[in-house]
Amino acid sequence: MLLGVPNFSEGRDLARAERITTQFTTGATLLDSHSDPVHNRTVLTLAQSPRALGEALARGAGACAITIDMRRHQGSHPAVGALDVCPVVYPSAAEHDAARSTALAVADAIAGESIPVFLYGELATSEDRSERAYFRRGGLSMLSERMAAGELRPDRGPDAPHPGAGATLVTARPPLAAFNVLLEGADFQAAAEIAAQLRESGGGLPGVRAIAIDLGERGIQVSTNVHDPVAVPLATVVERIEQLGASAGARPVSAEIVGLVPEAALAGFPEYLPIPGFDRERHVIERALERAGVD
Repeated sequence: MLLGVPNFSEGRDLARAERITTQFTTGATLLDSHSDPVHNRTVLTLAQSPRALGEALARGAGACAITIDMRRHQGSHPAVGALDVCPVVYPSAAEHDAARSTALAVADAIAGESIPVFLYGELATSEDRSERAYFRRGGLSMLSERMAAGELRPDRGPDAPHPGAGATLVTARPPLAAFNVLLEGADFQAAAEIAAQLRESGGGLPGVRAIAIDLGERGIQVSTNVHDPVAVPLATVVERIEQLGASAGARPVSAEIVGLVPEAALAGFPEYLPIPGFDRERHVIERALERAGVD
């Protein structure tokens, strides 16, 4: 059994997002769906056997390409494609090889629809291509320029982005935590500085990627991906944000978990910090799989 966590670039038109979701869930079990209008993004968590999951991801990728036009897309989350990111997740080391082969099969299927695919993470063909930010910097327009100049070639598919669907990033990986923290008392610049010091590349926590996002009336958010939330629990991320924000008078007031996380990621999580909408029975991987009856 594997998980698929497709991130597609529609979080405002919920009817459209639902039509796309229906294609992803034909043949796969939907464990969670999270749409955000500010990010303009939907993240699904699917579970199924390798072959069936691969077919579902390829089917959903096709629906994204038909339904979403990146030439009209606007949103606060960095994105280069209609199906922006498509990770295949192995819940334990025993499924590692199956996840890799499934991810590569999905990459081939997406490329077959004239959409360039870039492999990142553990599937990256070089160290500099391991991070999603390497492909996303400057957005889809910059990606198009880099491809046209010959600076950047896809691992699968054509040498130019699809006119409407852009490009897709594909990997195989263990579970991570998409974890966001809403700040009080911080402007965007202060939040950006916190994010810069929080992320691994800035000397911060190992395996943590972080950016600041202006949510408008909702406030300022530090948005993170924690690549090993067992080794670096979410409580550790909160504690570090508190430390970094103290001098600027910024403090966490609420948190958000997008998708599912392993049980161990929640060890020691501070009781004072609310996570609106979070349900351990639905959003902890081990419990969600048990509830769904997926082996």
